[in-house]
Amino acid sequence: MPEPSAVARLTTGAATARKVADALAESFEGIAVSVFEEADGGWALALHFRAAPEHAAVRAAVAAAAGASTAAALVFETLAPTDWVHRSLEGLAPVAAGRFAVHGAHDRGRVQANCIGIEIEAAIAFGTGHHGTTRGCLLALDRIVKERRPRTILDVGTGTGVLAIAAAKALRRPVLASDIDARAVATARDNARANRVAAHVRVIHAAGVGAHPFRARGPFALVFANILLEPLERLATPLSQLVAPNGRIVLSGLLAAQANPALASYRARGLVLERRIRLDGWATLVLARPRRLGRALARPNNLAAAGTAKRWVSLPSTQPTK
Repeated sequence: MPEPSAVARLTTGAATARKVADALAESFEGIAVSVFEEADGGWALALHFRAAPEHAAVRAAVAAAAGASTAAALVFETLAPTDWVHRSLEGLAPVAAGRFAVHGAHDRGRVQANCIGIEIEAAIAFGTGHHGTTRGCLLALDRIVKERRPRTILDVGTGTGVLAIAAAKALRRPVLASDIDARAVATARDNARANRVAAHVRVIHAAGVGAHPFRARGPFALVFANILLEPLERLATPLSQLVAPNGRIVLSGLLAAQANPALASYRARGLVLERRIRLDGWATLVLARPRRLGRALARPNNLAAAGTAKRWVSLPSTQPTK
């Protein structure tokens, strides 16, 4: 019989759950973090510790990430090591997003024959398809694939690898995926193998997008960046430069109120808004790099080209889809 293990649980909103999960994963070693939506629509966070944690230290880390009231709501339990996995799977029914259906192994038989099934288990990495940001990206991908077939794809902040796997399954094209968290990288690689697209999906451990693989494979016809507002703003210049002329970038990880600040950062770099997808208080933005602007920016020393670039930036963007 396995030894009992320590688990800390918290029921809260989606944004707080994700914030706490990110903070705790970086603050403690020997911890597995699970974030999932429960049957009643609330969001639950489970922190599974390899060794008995110091409760005060855990509460202090939660307080620093999300406030004292959130830390006070944390509940510690002792249970068998696998119980938290079973509980997390209970509320994870298959999620449909266009032609995609994200599911766990326990629901493999429930995926309809005309859907592209993506098997993702609850794990330490974020992204089971249930969150509005992930579903928004999948809906964006579904529409993009119907309109064109991007040949080169990048997924920044891949988490479980769900978006990279979806793109690989739908397009059978090479996908470069990256994450700042080494555990997420391992999870995404495992999921790519489980979904039989490991030959198409390369997952790398990288902070930012300055590493050689990004330059070697770019520019990309399709870029996903499902992260958070702050890193999206910080990476606006290098990410925009990785989008090929006539390419698309899908931005998410944004609360609805954060969409316009993110949009302003990328519009300033010459991208134009095509669609805005709103789900459960979250926003996903689909932006395009005009072909003419991409060529102009590629010749920064040409005065005529620089003027062309300026005129493109000043044009009104495509109105977002309601």
